[in-house]
Amino acid sequence: MASRGSVGVLVVADPGLPMRRCRGIRDRLEATLADVLGAPVRVHLRTELIRIDPDDTLDVSDVKRLSVEYEDVQIILMVTEIPRHGHGRPLVAEVLVSDGVGIVSLPTLGAGATARRLLRVLTACALQMRGQRCGPRTGEGSLRWARWADAPENSNRLLRARRVAGGARTVLGMVLTNDPWRMVPKLSSALAAAAAAGAFGVFYNSIWQMSAALSPFRLAVISTLAICVIVAWLLIGNRLWDRPAHASLAEVILLYNLSTVLTLVLCVVALYVSLTVIILLSALIVIDPDFMSEVLGFPAEFSNYVDIAVLSAALGTVAGALGSSFDRDADIRRLTHGRRERQRINAADGEGSAEERGR
Repeated sequence: MASRGSVGVLVVADPGLPMRRCRGIRDRLEATLADVLGAPVRVHLRTELIRIDPDDTLDVSDVKRLSVEYEDVQIILMVTEIPRHGHGRPLVAEVLVSDGVGIVSLPTLGAGATARRLLRVLTACALQMRGQRCGPRTGEGSLRWARWADAPENSNRLLRARRVAGGARTVLGMVLTNDPWRMVPKLSSALAAAAAAGAFGVFYNSIWQMSAALSPFRLAVISTLAICVIVAWLLIGNRLWDRPAHASLAEVILLYNLSTVLTLVLCVVALYVSLTVIILLSALIVIDPDFMSEVLGFPAEFSNYVDIAVLSAALGTVAGALGSSFDRDADIRRLTHGRRERQRINAADGEGSAEERGR
């Protein structure tokens, strides 16, 4: 039972990073809301895949249905990984006055200090829903990167970011919600193929001589080209590049594609660095310095081992691209916002739901 005069807040978050962020700030959110609302606050957390209606609007009916399970809920907040866009600018948050629901788009908060920004935006949404305007004490001054405005077509309140800076922040936030570091293990087939091909650099002295003859600039160019090759292979081979169905969606789809490319680049760079380290350690163990000096015609140094590892990793990465793929189709859906968003459209009730009730 809720205590008399207390305020119940239901936070419904998408699975994955949105829920992890909400779970991490729950105690602070309760304390902050209790301070600004002047009443005890209890925050309930719920994980639910927030659906998208055929008209590309977020479906709040399921969220309102969930709220009846908590008798003291007065404020409903949704946190989605969907990058929202409205009137040519990133839509950080929207308060649906008629439905009594606040929606926050996590990617629009950017990649840095997301938990702190999420806390401020959720607090601001709660105050908007209570008919209050934020002040300096509640973090209005800290939201210099976004401004509240009335929706021109209805009574909703919109928190919109600046077009250019907000767009860049949204792309970085989308990369973060793609969880690129969790996707690196999914490229195990590419790493295996690249390691097998790169191992030739340890045993063939022609590669030793070639790496010694190349300047650091040329090695850097070769490494960059190798990374671009495997990124392009993954992008095209797995059909990860989205095309807008309508001209009005071109700007949003561009954000999707940029986040996909950046996510792949991070994954491949991590793969390349791992491969370089593996080959370097192997070379240090296998190749005798005196024998390398005899082959090269001058005293071998540690930098020569590094050059061999860098060149071999580049050659192995290109060869590994031929065998690179994700282990399961689910991995592809996890990687890109476009695939995950299509997964939501007309999703069956209750699909992908899990629950975390209040303490």
